[in-house]
Amino acid sequence: MALADEEPMTSQMTSSNSPTNGPGTDGTGEGATDRTRGQERRSRLTRPGLATLASLTVVAAIAGAAPGAGAAPAATPGKPQLKLIAASNSVTLTRYEWSQGVSLQLGTYISVDNAPLEFQVTRKSYKDPIVAKQILRDGKTTKTKTLPKGMLNDFSGLTGFLEISVKNAAGEEVVKSEGNFCPNNASGRIRPDAPATNHYPQSCSTNPWTLGSVWGVEKGWAANTTNWDYDRGVDLPVGEYTAQVGVAKKYRDLFGIPDDRPTIKVTVREETEEGGEGLTTSKSSSSAHHGGAHGGDHAAQSAPAGQPAMDGHYGPRGADAPTPPELSYALKDRGLANHLGDGAGHTDGSRIAPALKPAAKRPTGKAGAPANIPKPDLRSLPAWDIAVTDGEDGDAPGKDYLAFSANVWNAGPAPLVVDGFRKPGADLMDAYQYFYDADGKQVGYTPTGTMEWDPRAGHEHWHFTDFASYRLLSEDQTKEVRSGKEAFCLANTDAIDYTVKNANWHPENTDLSTACGSQDAISVREVLDVGSGDTYTQYRPGQSFDITDLPNGTYYIQVIANPENRLQETNHKNNIALRKVVLSGEPGARTVQVPPHELIDAK
Repeated sequence: MALADEEPMTSQMTSSNSPTNGPGTDGTGEGATDRTRGQERRSRLTRPGLATLASLTVVAAIAGAAPGAGAAPAATPGKPQLKLIAASNSVTLTRYEWSQGVSLQLGTYISVDNAPLEFQVTRKSYKDPIVAKQILRDGKTTKTKTLPKGMLNDFSGLTGFLEISVKNAAGEEVVKSEGNFCPNNASGRIRPDAPATNHYPQSCSTNPWTLGSVWGVEKGWAANTTNWDYDRGVDLPVGEYTAQVGVAKKYRDLFGIPDDRPTIKVTVREETEEGGEGLTTSKSSSSAHHGGAHGGDHAAQSAPAGQPAMDGHYGPRGADAPTPPELSYALKDRGLANHLGDGAGHTDGSRIAPALKPAAKRPTGKAGAPANIPKPDLRSLPAWDIAVTDGEDGDAPGKDYLAFSANVWNAGPAPLVVDGFRKPGADLMDAYQYFYDADGKQVGYTPTGTMEWDPRAGHEHWHFTDFASYRLLSEDQTKEVRSGKEAFCLANTDAIDYTVKNANWHPENTDLSTACGSQDAISVREVLDVGSGDTYTQYRPGQSFDITDLPNGTYYIQVIANPENRLQETNHKNNIALRKVVLSGEPGARTVQVPPHELIDAK
């Protein structure tokens, strides 16, 4: 059920006499993730990231001897007790030749006891500000408390939550910074009687078009406070340091957190490649190596920003380096999960999901679906991550391309489920959309076009054809100056609104490399779950318009979901989104300006 209404005042509290189940249908599964083609080289280079997950067991050991371990102390029913703890008294951080420094993985956690820590973070539209409400449940009633203004800027977490100070061996403060806190960061149990599984989403959304998020930490669990950002590391030379971490006063006062400030000994070492791929050495001298900027990935190998990628591709983006916003914590925690194209703005990546299992055989019987059966609601988001580039693989050299990212999401109340079946020797699969009743029983199906194998680099999977259409419109929006259709591999890459009815906080098919089948597949299942969206970034082939001979001026990028209406959905009137762009410059040096869309200033 919906939470009780509340006036947007910090001190205002309201209650409901009925429990709430939240947006999830069952509260199980896995979180929305990024598309990933992990690379052995970068996975090896980011091994220290895995230490965070390993340290969760250390937290449990420490918490077992700390106040609050075991049975929760007496406290106000329904009010979580928060505490900042450190998993270890010392950590070792590694900096690499390709990095700009180190990520301050200090192993600090926010432990939660007595009651879960939960927030619903929403905005009514892109014209409205983001509002965060804490959800308080005591088993009988549900109360909400609106957080004060200034606690968050977006959906990525609580702003300025941590205060971090790092001093060198001489006692000089060399780092003083603030850190945001995503309650959905990597977490683990601190007590054996805590819930066995975490039903909250697995990361905080960095997609600029997010409309609703759920953040939470289970009772008896702890969430890592590390805010990962490999592209903006802390430039600490090799050596010994002392770090102190605390929670900002405004949050201590708001949540009743003790002013504990754990101290952690920090050793910074350097790891470099010598003698070719696969050989690494660690240095512990007092001199630092200030490596170049971390470059993005275009194919199986990577290149520093500003240098051509290994495959010879070069563009004004700096060898196609991913652009802000930053990758999610969980994605980086697995080892950055580098892959062609999809990088920034996604919400998870904590695992590689197995491919979904399609039906055993083609549907039979009369096609159709009952009129009152729940259906998906596909909606386009405005284009973002817009840039003028020299193209991707397969594009003509020497031309200017307007590249962009696009997302189509499902507002529900039912998931979009499509199976593809291939006839022996055929190049296409026949596609079928399925419909289910409230109990999950299939009650209908319709033929819905085809699926095709896409051999392009960065794709290499089965696409549902004509899932989206892209058009570049004239300033008065009456002429199509460029157009194209794009087939999609349906995957739940982004959490767009986890507060809608039947939103699944843990969708299954979250990884592009496994969700859409191999070339020799005989059948495929693709799903776009409720609350999740499917992003195709500007780094993938097909995500651009050739603007070489296009006059300068104002245009609109139009993204259309389900352009042929082959898919049945609840509403076909919200399938189109527009984004204004202004082109200028000379051939070979074209530029683009992207005005804000209402309150969203995502270029």
